Amino acid sequence: MSASVASDTPVSDVPIPGAHTPDATASGAPTAAVCTGNSAQPAGSITFDLSPGQSGRIHAPEVDAIAAELPQAIRDRGTLVVTGAGGAAPPLRFYATDDKTIVGSEVDFASLIADILRLKLVAQVADWSQNFVRVDSGEADVFISNVTVTEEREQKYDFATYRNDTVALEIPKQSTPEHQDRTSLAGKRIGVGSGTNQEQLLVKWNEQNIADGLPAIDIAYFQQVTDYYLALASQRLDGYIGPNPSAIYHSTTANQTKIAATFSGAGATLQGEIGVLTKKDNGLIGPINKAINNTIQTGTYQQVIDRWGLRTETVPSSRINPPGLPKKS
Repeated sequence: MSASVASDTPVSDVPIPGAHTPDATASGAPTAAVCTGNSAQPAGSITFDLSPGQSGRIHAPEVDAIAAELPQAIRDRGTLVVTGAGGAAPPLRFYATDDKTIVGSEVDFASLIADILRLKLVAQVADWSQNFVRVDSGEADVFISNVTVTEEREQKYDFATYRNDTVALEIPKQSTPEHQDRTSLAGKRIGVGSGTNQEQLLVKWNEQNIADGLPAIDIAYFQQVTDYYLALASQRLDGYIGPNPSAIYHSTTANQTKIAATFSGAGATLQGEIGVLTKKDNGLIGPINKAINNTIQTGTYQQVIDRWGLRTETVPSSRINPPGLPKKS
């Protein structure tokens, strides 16, 4: 089991923070539970299935008209090779309790797309930067792993969106300072993943703070997500900025942290979006976009959203190459 999972037993009646309302549960909001087998989902709750079998995975029927739009080479091969991150980042993409099977919401979304395109899903795992290399080389067809649409990436890749990009500031549970805006982070030690859009956002805030005469943010980097969580629990970090779904999962199951604030991964003026990334002009993005929109129309998309507690991340439709996080100045 991944190190960030608290235990093998269900954790019930744990409030899930809503978007932009940390430490509060909206009326009718579900509770969270950890499940390592096939336990029934309690009424009004979310059960996080960490088992390798994933008997509850949502599937979609084939759509011949969409599958027919795939490049002939992909149809002949019969597989959709999807690369992405691994490690301990539930509920997005993480190793199941057997420590070798990759599962999570991002795998479920990939599975839906493969179903509709009449392809067998082949899920690969690589370090963050190596995922781009695999797409570049053709070793993988697509990169599905909480990838934010950015202007810089759109110069080289095509995107079909499927979730909003919501970023969370996670802090130790015993911390009392309230987060108002970027100035609240001045002089604080904040963890963030290297090479992510969250890092780009934090670096920009730090530059703005320094320009305003405020103390610099002490930006900290670790090798694994679990290292950030250990640093938070021991208060060696004042906060960690990462994907909101992971923050929800970790704060509810480990009970050592809380979410101080959530915000768009693209900054204050643009709602960031998460997309399926593929090599530009390779003929895949059109069918993938149509497949995602089909899941939205038929309701299988919402089933995956509900299965992993991502209701604050839903999009009304998939878009191809929408405005992305602006390039670094």
